[in-house]
Amino acid sequence: MTTTSKARWLAHSPAKRYTELLFLVYSPFWMVWALGVVVPFKLYEHAGKSGYMVVGLGASLPCVILPWVLEHKADRSKPWYLKYWVKANIWIAIFSFIGNYFWTHYFYTILGAEYTFPSWRLNEVPITLYFMTHAYFCFYHALSNVVLRRTSHAVQSYHTVVQWLLLALVIFILAYITALMETVTIAHFPYYRFKDRSRMYTWGSVFYAIYFWVSFPVFFIMDEQPRKVWTVWEAARDSLASGMAVTMLLDLWRIAFTESKRQSLPWLS
Repeated sequence: MTTTSKARWLAHSPAKRYTELLFLVYSPFWMVWALGVVVPFKLYEHAGKSGYMVVGLGASLPCVILPWVLEHKADRSKPWYLKYWVKANIWIAIFSFIGNYFWTHYFYTILGAEYTFPSWRLNEVPITLYFMTHAYFCFYHALSNVVLRRTSHAVQSYHTVVQWLLLALVIFILAYITALMETVTIAHFPYYRFKDRSRMYTWGSVFYAIYFWVSFPVFFIMDEQPRKVWTVWEAARDSLASGMAVTMLLDLWRIAFTESKRQSLPWLS
């Protein structure tokens, strides 16, 4: 593979490239034991509150520990607030927290979803899900970075408007596939229930994809251009801004397309 072809898939920044690959290589390991062992063999039946917490921490903590312990040389000499793995984890942590604390209530209210397994909760959302979401989103966003980078290189010879339209189409499709696949893969977990499962697979996946329509392109641009390096504060700002944008879109959906438009905001009800 030539340097040019590598650039089509991999980041110019060595630290960003390393972190993305680390997330992509690590993620299948926790997915195998969580979705390929714990769920099909019903080990969750013996978990209890502490067991579920162990699963969440076991999936998410390596996303922080591995890039710290196995830190790339390009990040070692930088102050902590410029290290890419720190910025990526903070970006994802903020976005994941907002998603669980606020947006889960849209699924409760609009789609009739509920979690019934034993758990410690924060704002009526199992705390272990805050950690599981971090692991999921590290994988999703590392993968989307690779796809968006490849797409950007593939369309760079086109007119600017065409480039934007094609990128938007790829983001739309990638976001929907991501949302749908997560919904399908946890379908056999009996303690995540919906009033209408077929509706969750269709409209629920579109609703969930709204998260990624915003987050994929915003996360992608962080440290993507060699001349612009984000600080951890800029990463936090972008994640918070993305959270606000998604919140607005979700609530517009609630008002426009659901029967809950006359109710208060889901997390206040």
